[in-house]
Parts: sequence; structure tokens; C-alpha cells
Amino acid sequence: MSDAGSTPPRPPVWPGSAYPLGATYDGAGTNFSLFSEVAEAVELCLIARDGSEERIALTEVDGYVWHAYLPGVVPGQRYGYRVHGPYDPPSGLRCDPAKLLLDPYGKAFDGTFDGSAALHTYGEDTLGHTMTTVVINPYFDWQSDRAPRRPYHETVIYEAHVKGMTATHPGVPEELRGTYAGLVHPVVIDHLISLGVTAIELMPVHQFLHDQILIDQGLRNYWGYNTFGFLAPHAEYSSATKPSGAVAEFKAMVRAFHAAGIEVILDVVYNHTAEGNHNGPTLNFRGIDNAAYYRLVDDDKSTYMDYTGTGNSLNARHPHTLQLIMDSLRYWVTEMHVDGFRFDLASTLARELHDVDRLSAFFDLVQQDPVVSQVKLIAEPWDIGEGGYQVGNFPGLWTEWNGKYRDTVRDYWRGEPATLGEFASRLTGSSDLYEATGRRPSASINFVIAHDGFTLTDLVSYNEKHNLANGEDNRDGESHNRSWNCGVEGPTDDPEILDLRARQRRNILATLFLSQGTPMLAHGDEIGRTQLGNNNVYCQDSPLAWMDWTLVETNADLLEFTRRAIALRTAHPVFRRRRFFEGRPVQEDGHTTRDIVWLTPTGVEMTEEDWGSGFGKSLAAYLNGDAIAEPNRRGEPVTDDSFLLCFNAHDEDLEFTVPDDGTGWQWEVVLDTAVPTGHSDATAHGGATVKAPARSLTVLRRVR
Repeated sequence: MSDAGSTPPRPPVWPGSAYPLGATYDGAGTNFSLFSEVAEAVELCLIARDGSEERIALTEVDGYVWHAYLPGVVPGQRYGYRVHGPYDPPSGLRCDPAKLLLDPYGKAFDGTFDGSAALHTYGEDTLGHTMTTVVINPYFDWQSDRAPRRPYHETVIYEAHVKGMTATHPGVPEELRGTYAGLVHPVVIDHLISLGVTAIELMPVHQFLHDQILIDQGLRNYWGYNTFGFLAPHAEYSSATKPSGAVAEFKAMVRAFHAAGIEVILDVVYNHTAEGNHNGPTLNFRGIDNAAYYRLVDDDKSTYMDYTGTGNSLNARHPHTLQLIMDSLRYWVTEMHVDGFRFDLASTLARELHDVDRLSAFFDLVQQDPVVSQVKLIAEPWDIGEGGYQVGNFPGLWTEWNGKYRDTVRDYWRGEPATLGEFASRLTGSSDLYEATGRRPSASINFVIAHDGFTLTDLVSYNEKHNLANGEDNRDGESHNRSWNCGVEGPTDDPEILDLRARQRRNILATLFLSQGTPMLAHGDEIGRTQLGNNNVYCQDSPLAWMDWTLVETNADLLEFTRRAIALRTAHPVFRRRRFFEGRPVQEDGHTTRDIVWLTPTGVEMTEEDWGSGFGKSLAAYLNGDAIAEPNRRGEPVTDDSFLLCFNAHDEDLEFTVPDDGTGWQWEVVLDTAVPTGHSDATAHGGATVKAPARSLTVLRRVR
């Protein structure tokens, strides 16, 4: 059955199969399958193009899965479900056959939500007020697609928003801006390759809902952390005219990224859904089996446990909810060819009763899954519940957004009193967080800036958030940003402040890319993107949040500096070691040295007293390239050049003495954050001094 015709004849109904869940087209017809333990009856509703509905009772039930096969139902068919059963909110039961429910396993959706009160009110029909699910054609020509599959220590992640990246890009055709197709336009691919990016991490692309409260204010859910379709690419990001066209366009995007050697990582939101709290709309999960899909308050099952700040928490303890999560993950890997996932508020998924548990069922399932366990798995290791901050506590298979890295690097460069030992630990891969679980430095996803918070430019330009445009009287967003405006809040014409801000941006970028671990760059920071002090643009689908590509010319020096810093990392394995530094002695040219040595500006090895300095702002790190002592992919021993990193967060210039073993080492400056592009021709002999200007980082390479 296709979209044509308003009253198609009733198709034959065959028993079909309980597996797979969802709507599965096989070339001759479509199998429909829906889980509901509380349902007393389920109707499949076929929706014609004119909006009329034909209901088909599903009479086959196996293990609470209702199913049927309909010959002749083809891709493009719109459908939904009506679930008959008890409505008793205090008992956690919310069935309402008046609601046309979307398929939790839907792979494409069509239409819009019109904000009708019927979506919230028991007994009112939602046909015509809600989206519909669409049967898709699963077949796609992947050609010779091969995943790049880079190891973490060779990975540079670029966090991006599908629409925001290209909404104003002059080199992308207007009809493709803000779409999956636009994201892989050659001008965008060339930009990423020129940076040295190896993986793009896309903010949520699962089908999501725009909150009605935002729409009423003329705003939209720009970030997309409001999912209701865990197997469908968000339709608004597609340039295709057919409802199911987003699927093929997404696949083509992945294929193009892979051809360019770039992995695709998805930011996924399995911790909650778009249905919100008990006053939210009934879209699918709530009306299908409320108690199975959601964590309910024990003594009042009409309300929801909320570890996410969004009104509900998905019930990752229930086998069918766990199955939905795992089926979704496998689908995106096997059918959509993505290369990994970043799990939003991942601590919520690890809660068994209430506490976060490293041995939870979710982790067990991921660990043993032959598909999901083999891709990149990145946790945002916190939620807003008690005990939710779990940085360093995820199992060995996982990497983590390292919030402690972010905070420490921000504090160091803004001159906060903090121990140098904390900074040194974050710079060298955070062994205190990851080594005990058998993980390597690359388990630390290092970032200073992400979508949530200030951009890099705003971090050095504002002390306070400026979120009035969000309509919440500046109450939303983080208030403690560890930012420093360099002397003036917001825009200024003062050349000294502008110079300091530019230098601070370079300091942070250089630190990020020369730290052990896996670096993540937020989109637009390489060209100085600003949100004018707004640190929570979740609702700003506007130029405020989009990339401003005119900055490529305005901030050409910053772009060149970023490329130079990433290239230095890429060219030298000493900055991306597979193993933690040990500080162990090694023999080199008849002398005993170590893989890393921490030095004072005078060239003397740091003492316990130096490390304990209450307000230390400067130190140097000697990285011994001859002591990497780990094999490459072919099992050959890796050696590299040796480097000296001179960190000066003081507000005065400092002289750093470069190492000298008496054999006349020569050193050359390969990156200098005091220079707009980072390029310097300066050299120094061993034992001599080099000037590190106030608030700068100077990187020297030993010339063999």
C-alpha cells in the first residue's frame, strides 16, 4: 500500500513475526511488531495521504509482542498504533486508545505536532495533531564504504551541529544548508581535513520534539536532546522531499565522511524521552507501556523519577527498554554505518535501583555485544541525580568526557590558585582516573569547550553568562563557568585586552592538542565563534548559535594556529602515547633519563616543595621522544623527537632554561602562543634560556 488514494482497500493480514520489532519491509510487504505488556488490544492504524485512517486489529501476540504481516504495504506508508488497556496513573498505567501512537522502532517520521491539548488530555483523539511513522525502504548502495576505524590515540574529534555547521555557509548551495547533504559538501569536508580532524561527533540526530513551551516563545529545541525516535534520523535535517528520504541522505552523508577518512560519532540520548513529566504529551512510550519504559516514583507512580532534569528517566532496568537501546545502537552501526556513540548523561543508564552501578545490566549488555562493543563508546559520565558525577568510574571498554580536564585547564590559564600537580596529571592523560581500570590515556576525552557552555572566544571574553534571549531571566545555564574576561566584560576595542584574549585562546588550544588523551574541538572555536556570552543556546536556532563562516577570514590567524597545533600532534607520537608516562629511568647516549621530566623555569627538576606551591603558575615538561617504549601497529618500536613545553600562566614574562646534557643539544621553537599563527624561527642551544612571554606556552623541539 502506498500514499496514493484516500481510502485504499483493506489489505490481507497475515500473522507475521514478533521479531524484529518495528516495521520491516521485505520487498513484498511489511511486518509490523510492537511490544506492550499492559495492552489488552492493539490496533495498527494505516494513515492515507488525506489523513484518513484504517484500523487493523493485531490478534497475534507472543511474549507481549503484538504483530502482523501485511502484503502490499510498501515504503512510504504512514502508520501508528492505538493501544487499548488500563488508564490508572497512580498505578503507573496510561493507556489511551484515543492517542495515535508513534512506533518506538520507527525509522522515519512525517508531519508535525501542532501543540493541540489533545496530546496531553485523556480521551481526546490525536490523529491529525501528531506525526506519523513511515515505512522505509532499507536498501541502499553503500558502494565500497569502509569505516576508517582509527584507534583513539590517533583520533581528533570535532563536535558539530548538523544545521549549525552549514546554515550560513556561502559555499554550500542554499537548498542544502543545514542538512546531512550540506554537511558533506566538499567545502565542509575540505575544512575538516585541513584542520586534521579524524572524527565528527554530531549533536543529536535521532528524531526529536520541539518543546511547545519554546515554540510559544518563538524559540525551538536547537540542540535536539529531546528524542522520541531512537532509530530515525531527524527529518528536519534532510533536504529530501519524501518522508523517508532522510534515511538515504543520512547514509550518503556517512559514506562521504568515510571516503574522506572521517569517522562519524553520534551524540545519543537514551536517558530520557520527549514525553517529559506527567503533564507532558503522549507520543508513544507513555501510551504503549508507561511502567516498562519509564522510572516511576515508588510511592506515587503517577510521577516520574527525574535524574536528567527533563521530567523523566528511561527505565534501563526493564528488558524491553534495554532491548530498544541495544537494538537502536546496533541499527546505527550495522544499517547506518556509524562509528561510535557519545552517551548523554550516561550515569542515568547505569542506575540499577538508585545508585550508579558499574556492573549494571546496561554495561553488561554493551560489553558482550559483538557489534556495539567494537565501536567508539564515549560517556558523559554524570547526571543531575545524587552520586551522578562519575568521571573515571566507567568500565574499561569506555572512554569519558573528562570534566576534570576541562575545569583544570580553564583554572590554570585564568590564574586560579590550583596545584600544579592537578594540571600535570590532566596534561599527561589523567592516570589517576583511568589507569586503575586498565584503561590508557586515550580513555580521557579531553575538552575545554563543548556545545554546553561558553564558546572558546566567550570563555576569555565574559565573566558572567548572558542568556536573556532564552526567556528565562538569565536563570538557565551554568553560573560557574571558570571563565575570565581579561579585564572587560564582552566586546571591547582595547588592543591590549584583545591581544590577551587571542593569546588565551591559543594557550587553551595548544594545551588541548598537546595533552595525552583524545582531544575534542567544538565546532567554530577554530575561527573564534561567539554566542555573545550566551552559555546555553539549546533553544537558539538562529545565527547566535550557527557557525559564522565570515570568521574564516576575520580570524585567519587563529585558524592557522589550530591547524598547526593539530598537525604537531599528528606528526609526533610523543603527544599521543598509547601508554601512560612512568617517569622511569632509561639509558640514552650513555646517560640515564626518563620518559618525562618536570622542570622549574630554571631547568631544575621539580621538587615536592615546587609541586605543593599554593599559587604556582609556571612549569616545563621535557618529553623524551627516545623513551616512548611502545610498538606501532606493525610491532616496531616507536621513537620520536624530544620536546620541551614551557607553560607560563604568570602575568609577567619568564625565562626558561632549556635542557643540556653537555653534548650541545640544539632546540627550535615549533609552536609559540605569543605569535598569532604560532610560527616562530627562534632557536636555542642547550643550557641557554628562552623567553616565554606573559600568559603563553612555548614548545621547543630538540634537533637531532
